[in-house]
Amino acid sequence: MDILVENQGKSHIKPMEFRRFHPSNAPSSRTRRTPAPASDEGVQGAWRTLPLEGRFEVVYEDARGAWTTRTLDARELKLGPGRTLLGGTDRAHGLYRGLRADRIRRLTEAASGTRIETGILDWLLARAEAQRKARSPRISRRAA
Repeated sequence: MDILVENQGKSHIKPMEFRRFHPSNAPSSRTRRTPAPASDEGVQGAWRTLPLEGRFEVVYEDARGAWTTRTLDARELKLGPGRTLLGGTDRAHGLYRGLRADRIRRLTEAASGTRIETGILDWLLARAEAQRKARSPRISRRAA
């Protein structure tokens, strides 16, 4: 009571509101989930996955702004809402990494020595498309 009397003259202090809560009244996490859409090949929700093969030396700017050089055995290019990831195995650590394409500052292809500093995402997309076209005749011949 003393606290309420003390706070009456202070307009910035609002009285607390109490609400009844019981777990049976709370919305279930199961009821809020929407079922996952039927996945097509290479599609995960709003993300689209393009297979990509190659070994790349990548100069990458991490979330803290530090630049590192990584060697990546690429597996895929993931296109999602607002960002694109170059996915593959980091040779130094042996772990899968998803590197944001907008943070790649320089990309060098080990096999050809091609060095890209601008238009990296466009080059990766063109490379993935070229590899897809190169694979498609092999796939159609096997089916026949």
